[in-house]
Amino acid sequence: MKKQIAELIAKIIPKNAMNLQQIEQLIEVPPAMELGDFSFPCFKLAPVLKKNPNEIAKELSAKIPKNDFVQKIEAKNAYVNFYLDYSIYSKQTIEQILKQKNSFGKNKFGKNAKVMVEFPAPNTNKPLHLGHLRNASIGLAFSNILEANGFKTIKANLYNDRGVHICKSMLAYQKWGSNSSPSKKSDHFVGDFYVMFAQKAKDSPELEKEILEMLGKWEKKDAQTIALWKKMNKWAIDGMHETFKSFGLKFDVEFFESGHYDKAMPIILEGIKKRVFAKEEDGSVIADLEKFKLGKKAVLRADGTSIYLTQDLALTKLKFEKYKLQKSYWIVGDEQNLYFRQLFKIFELLQFPWAKNCFHLSYGLVNLPEGKMKTREGNVIDADDLIESVMGLARNELNSRYKDLNAKELEKRAKAIAIGAIKFEMLKTDAVKTMVFDPKKSIEFEGETSAYIQYAFARIKSILRKAKPGKADFSALDSGMEKLLVSLIARFPEKVEECFKTNSLHSLCHYLLKLAAAFNAFYAEIDVLKAEERQRNARLALIEAVSIVLENGLKLLDIEALEQM
Repeated sequence: MKKQIAELIAKIIPKNAMNLQQIEQLIEVPPAMELGDFSFPCFKLAPVLKKNPNEIAKELSAKIPKNDFVQKIEAKNAYVNFYLDYSIYSKQTIEQILKQKNSFGKNKFGKNAKVMVEFPAPNTNKPLHLGHLRNASIGLAFSNILEANGFKTIKANLYNDRGVHICKSMLAYQKWGSNSSPSKKSDHFVGDFYVMFAQKAKDSPELEKEILEMLGKWEKKDAQTIALWKKMNKWAIDGMHETFKSFGLKFDVEFFESGHYDKAMPIILEGIKKRVFAKEEDGSVIADLEKFKLGKKAVLRADGTSIYLTQDLALTKLKFEKYKLQKSYWIVGDEQNLYFRQLFKIFELLQFPWAKNCFHLSYGLVNLPEGKMKTREGNVIDADDLIESVMGLARNELNSRYKDLNAKELEKRAKAIAIGAIKFEMLKTDAVKTMVFDPKKSIEFEGETSAYIQYAFARIKSILRKAKPGKADFSALDSGMEKLLVSLIARFPEKVEECFKTNSLHSLCHYLLKLAAAFNAFYAEIDVLKAEERQRNARLALIEAVSIVLENGLKLLDIEALEQM
């Protein structure tokens, strides 16, 4: 419909003023339906046509020819507002959705190009925590958005499984673990020793020196150190895999820092040759990025040991070459914003052909109502504990509403509601902002939650189980509430494309909340099953289309749509 309106405008304005694509990109949806279904702002035409934008809007509204699908055209200040004929608009929109079903909203923009999304990249010295759940929620949803926009997406995880932080849990286990086996979930067992090290080091600072000695032994492949590392690494990763499964998280490929940290030397030597890197007097290698206002960045320590950047040099080159990627995304917290600007600038200076195709999707911290978390102090909120806590809240809510649910069905619904609640809460706030996660509010059936959207979907499915639409006359959808639903579901494909172009997901969450609220308002005021046949068929078709959009939207957020709550 946007394209058709753009074509009408293009026939009126001079060809040198603006092309069809530019016109279409400017067309927007007004904030209120009384201002029309679509609006064209005339501000950008003003300098070209050398006229006041309000005057241009009046001229265009008078000249644009009337047609079948536009009922009325009028100027309002600097905007040309288009009011659609809803008998046509409703028919086109609903029939398209009912025909395309789960493919509605998808496009071929990406042309099947390969894109990698790397997340959540945990350290193997502790279990996943609340912050990892925001990371994973963003990674899953953004991967789905890329797929919906026509890209072939490779979901990748990198385990940071070597370095000083890993040696801390290893040294604590070696000193105080008595060679014991896990007495709890294995990643939590490993994490306890990481916390133990931090506590012991407060009174025994010499332990920090032992950590560096252990790291040196690891890099020299000391047999005893490597054996301990392998054992504890397996415990950590096995435990994480359980959490990933619980959260609905599967990866297409997994990388390990230990397999790439020492592969960057050819790149580093080439960088020194090209004067991208410089060797310092102490033997360390740095990249001087001062002229780009990015400071200096270490590439290799004085003792020759690697850091994150060393690994990323080798691994990113491998990613693009082995997987033939067009783009690569890193989902990493905003504390690493400077690091990624430095890394990508180094890629550019090294003249890698893919340097401009690397992107950092940054996100803010997650806090609880009671404040921040600190892993080293042991007051972190583990992902497993949070998932179980929210599941408990969901069970209680379901028990209060549906007394006769059997245990198996209760558990199934509680899990879908709880996992959906966590993901939605992590996504509905703009990713760049710090957020507060409130477990109790996250599962409310009435409020800005995924449960609210799931409940609207389940309501529609309940109605559709009682009656299926027959041949519909869409001119029967003449109320304001029905028109609002049509206009909302018609915008879904544009919303999917917008999420990709803006690298953001919160707008999709709020779109789905608005659609669910519009359906609930419609359902409260307008009868579907008891309406006369002409209206009943049209309304059944409309709400079925709404259910398809709600389900498709939830799937993009990696949330299950429940047919029964």
